[in-house]
Amino acid sequence: MLAMQQRLPSLLAHPIAFAHRGGKAHAPENTIEAFTLGLRLGATGLESDVWVTADGVPVLDHDGFVRHRLSRRRITEMRRAQLPSFIPTLAELFEKCGSDFHLSLDLKGDNCGLPVLNVVREAAPQLLPRLWLCHPQWQTLLPLRSQLDGAKLVDSTRLTRIKEGPERRAAALSNEGIHAINMHHTDWNGGLVSLFHRFDLCAIAWDLQYDHVLRPILRMGIDGVHSDWVDRMIDAYRSELGAPLL
Repeated sequence: MLAMQQRLPSLLAHPIAFAHRGGKAHAPENTIEAFTLGLRLGATGLESDVWVTADGVPVLDHDGFVRHRLSRRRITEMRRAQLPSFIPTLAELFEKCGSDFHLSLDLKGDNCGLPVLNVVREAAPQLLPRLWLCHPQWQTLLPLRSQLDGAKLVDSTRLTRIKEGPERRAAALSNEGIHAINMHHTDWNGGLVSLFHRFDLCAIAWDLQYDHVLRPILRMGIDGVHSDWVDRMIDAYRSELGAPLL
């Protein structure tokens, strides 16, 4: 059984422990409170979805809608000043939490990448090598390649969506300058992790909520894990890899 096998090597010297939506099991998701608590519990990375408001401000929210009286309005159609205060801007994240962590952002809406990169360059340029920009259609990330300054591009997908097969996908991603692939933990096995590593692609897994799921996948040589339960993630990480480090 995999649980009894020796740990396979990862590409990263220190695999990343991402607090999903800031550690939504511990505090209201995608809030400064959740992000702060996730880091306090030991996460070395934060994860969120990012949208750009009508006046060009990147903000952190999951579904991209705000309740307005009896209806819902799209964040992309509202100005920053119209949003509730609990939705933080990307700049506010750095102001409140610093920049001593990895940051994984799912790019939402159209033309989101450049505003995000511009905010990071201005507010936290030292974080750029630890910025992971994710999208389910990896080709839409390609126009960002000349603007990255060390930031990483991530194909967020599922194994069933890779119709051409994992090896062809890995070759295409590597040839086009994509840095990582992020899939649900049930899609991964040690062989697939090793396959993507052969193409110098980091392998990242999400939705890891329990010790019996976290520990085997950490032994596969995975390069990053996402969990709502930061305390469980860090306990499993310490058991398998030692203290998490940047």
